[in-house]
Amino acid sequence: MASSQSALTVPGFGKLSQFLALTKPRVVVLIVFCAVIGMFLAVPPGALDARFAFAAAMATLGIALVAGAAAAFNCLVEQKIDAVMARTRARPLPRGELGSVETLVFAGLVGGAGLYVLHHWVNSLTMWLTLGTFVGYAVVYTVILKPLTPQNIVIGGASGAMPPVLGWAAVTNTVSPDALVLFLIIYAWTPPHFWALALYRREEYARAGLPMLPVTHGERFTQLHVLFYTVLLVAVSLLPFVTRLSSWFYLASAIALGGVFLWYAIRLYRAYSDALARQTFRYSILYLSLLFAALLIDHFAPL
Repeated sequence: MASSQSALTVPGFGKLSQFLALTKPRVVVLIVFCAVIGMFLAVPPGALDARFAFAAAMATLGIALVAGAAAAFNCLVEQKIDAVMARTRARPLPRGELGSVETLVFAGLVGGAGLYVLHHWVNSLTMWLTLGTFVGYAVVYTVILKPLTPQNIVIGGASGAMPPVLGWAAVTNTVSPDALVLFLIIYAWTPPHFWALALYRREEYARAGLPMLPVTHGERFTQLHVLFYTVLLVAVSLLPFVTRLSSWFYLASAIALGGVFLWYAIRLYRAYSDALARQTFRYSILYLSLLFAALLIDHFAPL
């Protein structure tokens, strides 16, 4: 994180780079990617016309702005926690490069702009769903659940699973059962993804006073839960084939990608190491990206 932070600081654009760092660009990219996949899956290939392109572009902009605002608000609330954790201590607030008031104003302006774009150029359903997602992450998860319960990521993971639903709503003005299947995939993915990180960062979370699962229940208990939720994820990832949202190409991809994830989870349970937990966390990001890419390929070239 320190290296990425410095990379964002461009001579002559220091303040702008600091505000950009608040938005957690890498996280926003993954959020937007999942939302865009939701947009494309929501319509038949023949419906990719100029109207779709405009709605998709405006929705992408609006969702990205609100996601960035939520990330900035998260940085504001957690600045003291970020200061004691190695992966976050280089953020602008712990370093004193930005103040709380200007961060709050920035988050309000960026989030407000995003909601305006969604309301005026997409549809009100997407705007309200995106606002609910913002509240779910920035307030319910960050302020209430994270310092309160080791199940914070399970309960609060609903907000993180919303991007494909937002994308689907943006181009159809509805939320269909297929959109909820995409939601379930990310919802099941979130616990093993996050707990793999929490395992090798457990000492930092303990110093920060956060009740993460490895801190409150120990490593072995967390490893078992990573395995359990990975099995659940592999099962849930097959639903698009069951519901006929996808065909054989996606099914083969889901089985292969899920098999690798399950292999990591089994190894993590049987012979834990911080290095393996780090590898599992990194693979989880690649897994989700490739799984949704497979859905997109399957949608336009079903096999």
